Amino acid sequence: MRDQGKIIVALLAGAAVGAAVALLLAPASGSELREEISDYVNDLTGSVRSKAELAANSLREYSSNAIERSKSKFRESISELESLKDDLVDKAKSKSYQAVEPALEATDKLKSRVKAGSNDLNDSIQKA
Repeated sequence: MRDQGKIIVALLAGAAVGAAVALLLAPASGSELREEISDYVNDLTGSVRSKAELAANSLREYSSNAIERSKSKFRESISELESLKDDLVDKAKSKSYQAVEPALEATDKLKSRVKAGSNDLNDSIQKA
């Protein structure tokens, strides 16, 4: 792209020099020649300015689109991370319940044994 830009600039510069030489060699009076050169330079300047504005607008639009695409990708990444976090939290809860469940069952069995033992002790005390 940079080489093409250099070629275009060189082509425009060559065209400007060629036009200036042609005007200088043309059979016209000095004031007419200066006016024609001035008009040509103004036209060339306007053309360059117009092309520069088009390039700037294109660059502005491209950068705006690139920013929007980046924002969209960032939002998608955040969403995916939130989903992954939720999955990990659910898995952690499941694993912790699986780890605690045997302890809860053992506690329930121990409670049943203690209650049965206290009931037996209570019955033996009441019979005595």
